[in-house]
Amino acid sequence: MDELFIKVVIASWKQVVSRVDQRFAPLDDEQLQKQVAPDRNRLFYLLGHLTAVHDRMLPLLGVGERLYPALDEVYITNPDRSLADPLPAADLKKAWGEVNAALISAVEKFSPDDWLKKHNAVSDEDFAKEPTRNRLAVFLSRTNHVSFHAGQLVLVK
Repeated sequence: MDELFIKVVIASWKQVVSRVDQRFAPLDDEQLQKQVAPDRNRLFYLLGHLTAVHDRMLPLLGVGERLYPALDEVYITNPDRSLADPLPAADLKKAWGEVNAALISAVEKFSPDDWLKKHNAVSDEDFAKEPTRNRLAVFLSRTNHVSFHAGQLVLVK
């Protein structure tokens, strides 16, 4: 795999995460309670959801333990407003920053061959059959995921 290709992949991730960060950063607690659309997720929930999903990537990519596993129940397992938010807005924003910093720090150390190694949710047997189930595929998938939610953030007035 070409190093330039990997640089492009990482730059794309950074760009999308930065755009999302710029949207969330200036919002206060009240603004984070706004919904993307009537009867849809709140911005606060999206921030928690993205933080939890990115946190799950650390062990999935084999680069470390999760920093905030308690976020899963509220922001992945259950829909918005099912459970109380476990963190105040400032702490959730801090968690978002910490998770993304840990993730990018780790993947920037990957060699091109490291990207093509299996991720930790696939067995050796399944990976032998489907070598596309690798770290790069996860990273690209999650880049698309955060891009989707970035589009939702733009809709909020």
